[in-house]
This record gives sequence, C-alpha cells and structure tokens, in this order.
Amino acid sequence: MAVQQNKVSKSRRNNRRAHDALVAGNPNECTNCGELKRPHHVCPSCGHYDDREVVALNNEIDLDEDAA
Repeated sequence: MAVQQNKVSKSRRNNRRAHDALVAGNPNECTNCGELKRPHHVCPSCGHYDDREVVALNNEIDLDEDAA
C-alpha cells in the first residue's frame, strides 16, 4: 500500500486540481442550414461538412419497395 512521506498541503493539492474543471462546449453555426453543431464535425441535422454533403440522411434516400 502507498503511504505518503510528507503531508501535501491544501494549497498544493488544489493547485494540482486547477485544470480539472469542465468547460462548456463551443458550438458553431452550420453554413448550410444554420443549426448549431460541434466544430470540425458533420452537421447532425443536414449532413454537411465544409460546404459539401458528406452524409445522406434517411429521409432523402428513396428505397425501392421490392428491394427490402
């Protein structure tokens, strides 16, 4: 079992934890639809990234009735 040799003061302990705080997200506006999205990610509402369509959404795909 690990046992400390010297007491760690509250100041030193809290300084070590200074960078552990959570930060809020930084959403950007999608250039295609205007919805908020995460930076450097595909827009979840329209499927565009960097002014081009990367992901086709389900409601845009026409599936053949007989193919299913």
